[in-house]
Amino acid sequence: MTEIGFHFNTPDKVNYACRLVRKAVNARGLRVVVVGEAQTLEAVDAALWQLLPSDFIAHCRADAQPHVVARSPVILSAEGAEAASLPHREMLVNLGAEVPAGFERFERLIDIVSDEAAERQIGRSRWRHYADRGYTIQPHDFARSAS
Repeated sequence: MTEIGFHFNTPDKVNYACRLVRKAVNARGLRVVVVGEAQTLEAVDAALWQLLPSDFIAHCRADAQPHVVARSPVILSAEGAEAASLPHREMLVNLGAEVPAGFERFERLIDIVSDEAAERQIGRSRWRHYADRGYTIQPHDFARSAS
């Protein structure tokens, strides 16, 4: 069963996602799929290019050439697309509003929610979706971490 981490009240979810992805790839050797809206993925792409050269993480869009997708440790995939059709299965990072299609095929899902009220409300519905299907959720509240 997919392990679900729910990281909420993040003040800057794009930069947090980049740090999380960098750690997953560089420290743990994981292959990661990041899903979200097009604008969010553009921001993630730009932020990954801003990392120090020693921290660079190769990444690509899900619609890149198949050989590039297969070799890239990080794939950026549009929300609503079937992330499970991609070759990676280790870690899925959700930055979008929807429950990612095919999330249950991944070993781990990290769902990241900002500290904005509207986004937190939408995040609660995803939490309920996971909980109603019997998933154990590991919460990480940034509001409590900062205190």
